[in-house]
Amino acid sequence: MSDDALKRLARAAGLYVEWTDANGRPQDVKPDTLRAVLAALGFPAGTPQEVADSQAHAERDAKIIPRLIAVHGREPVHVGHAARARIRTEDGNWQDLQLEPLKIGGGSFRAPEGIGYYELELDENPHILAVAPPRCFGVADAAPRHRLAGLSVQLYSLRGGHTEGFGDFAALGAFAADAGALGIDVIAVSPTHARFAADPGSISPYSPSTRFFLDPLYADPALVGAEVAHDTGGNDLIDWPKAHRKKYAQLRAAYDAFLEQSEQNRSFRHFCQEGGQRLFDHALYETLDAHFRIEGKPSPRNWPQSFRDAHSREVQEFAERQRKEIAFHLFLQWLAARSAEAAQARAKDKMVVGIIADVAVGVDRTGSHAWSAPHELIGALSIGAPPDTFTPAGQDWGLTTFSPTALKAGGYDSFIATLRASMQYAGGIRLDHAMGLRRLWVLPEGASPTEGVYISYPFNDLLRLIALESALHRAIVIGEDLGTVPEGFRSQITGTGILGMRVLWFERGKDGRFVPPEHWDVQAAALTTTHDLPTVAGWWKGRDIEWSAKLRRKMRLGNESAERRARKKDRALLWSAFTQAACAKGAEPPPEKPEPVVDGALSYVGKSPCVLAFAAAEDVLALPEQPNLPGTIGQHPNWRRRLPAEDIWRDPQARARLAKLTAPRKR
Repeated sequence: MSDDALKRLARAAGLYVEWTDANGRPQDVKPDTLRAVLAALGFPAGTPQEVADSQAHAERDAKIIPRLIAVHGREPVHVGHAARARIRTEDGNWQDLQLEPLKIGGGSFRAPEGIGYYELELDENPHILAVAPPRCFGVADAAPRHRLAGLSVQLYSLRGGHTEGFGDFAALGAFAADAGALGIDVIAVSPTHARFAADPGSISPYSPSTRFFLDPLYADPALVGAEVAHDTGGNDLIDWPKAHRKKYAQLRAAYDAFLEQSEQNRSFRHFCQEGGQRLFDHALYETLDAHFRIEGKPSPRNWPQSFRDAHSREVQEFAERQRKEIAFHLFLQWLAARSAEAAQARAKDKMVVGIIADVAVGVDRTGSHAWSAPHELIGALSIGAPPDTFTPAGQDWGLTTFSPTALKAGGYDSFIATLRASMQYAGGIRLDHAMGLRRLWVLPEGASPTEGVYISYPFNDLLRLIALESALHRAIVIGEDLGTVPEGFRSQITGTGILGMRVLWFERGKDGRFVPPEHWDVQAAALTTTHDLPTVAGWWKGRDIEWSAKLRRKMRLGNESAERRARKKDRALLWSAFTQAACAKGAEPPPEKPEPVVDGALSYVGKSPCVLAFAAAEDVLALPEQPNLPGTIGQHPNWRRRLPAEDIWRDPQARARLAKLTAPRKR
């Protein structure tokens, strides 16, 4: 088989045959990887004839006018060789469009000026015209002439809500109100996507069952008048199996109370109608999942063959028998949505923006989305990241996500639904691994993170849809642009009004020195750290190095001694940067005394010109442990740590750190 023909097909299908790694070295993708990924995307390439057929398939697809056409206002819209075009105007009437001939063949018309979604017919074939604004709704739109301060927090870590053992939306609303009273205008939280109701062990917020719906664990039963639990704080680590069982018992009682409320039932019925088939399929999946787990079948891969198809006769008969249980799961989604809405309402009483929802980059390969709509996803492939300076071994996240070809074929319906699910009850969103809008590192089943390939996504269309949904929801957008960032990516997203992320640890020059805060990018969110990185206190103490040594993880410099020597030099560089920026003074503190360094970090980030300045709640409290250690599951207490969040408001030192963040900053 000709490697040239295989590479030509791979490029036509959107694969990066060559790429550049984090160290600037060119890399070639192995033919076996290309064949496996092409097959998963619907382009078989096992024989020369399959390659030729798939090439023809790719070329045909490239000529098809997409179901959804994303443009800016007054931009030319190419319609191929359509002889007639008409559009449904805002008043509901159809209007014929004058087509202008193009030199390259075919015709075009000018898009309407007003943003929104328009029905479009080309020779009686239905399409959607999405007219996007030039930029997303931004901080300047929410708060003209102001720069905002924010806190990032893991929702489950909060105390004082209506759930025993972990934080919920009630706790989040109270936390936001307290933060807003001290000048904080944004609260960024960990993802609240639906996990698995029948699996207490599914605790990672970044491995959801679906991104279309919310996790009922965070719901507030008080909203239906049910008896609530009183969270006393409990242990420092969450016992998820125990807490999960208690919460679902509480939710069962809340459902019983709800069934007696006719007024609430009207709201519930409307919610179910609005949720449509996707909502019903999710509730059906949850019911099936619980049913088969009792039989020792914890994944759709273990279910009887006929139940792996969401539309089979057996599944429909099961749904008819289990209407009451499906209704319970529909109720859970309604209550979770109301709870998220109530939390944002409390936040907005005191804040300019309120809550920023986190959108995970993918979903579990055995979850609700993968079961109900597998055609929208990338099949047996998983997503991750190639080796870089942060993770020398690379990463396999074990997740699936949208297929680029399916996105186009489906009119981006699943992507739009994901954006709306997160923007609906928030003041903004953070897009996890935002580089995935342009390209994603995918791995064939069983391959290591080094044996992957980048696949491209319809970047411009996705940016325009984000800008449109952002404007319609008045939601700001932050993109996590960390790791191996493709050339030009940051300027492209900021040009669309998506804020990048500038994290203290990564803002360093080629000489290793920390970049002065006044040189940080304006159109970005400045952060002390993220959930996957050391806290300021933990970094100063070398706690991350201790964990790597304890777990025998691969280290960037090869061994613990080398890492500690490098950290000693980095501590001197960081303290020097702080003193030069007038964020600290005096001699460099010893590793066991991180508090002055935490103070300096908050001041340093607060002095940046970034339109948003964030501190992690852990840093405000000078805590040494990070929420998650990437690449670990049971070896580190990921997603289990609780915060003494109330100390942020009570402790004078913590309040002083917040003041450094909320102080007026130079434009």
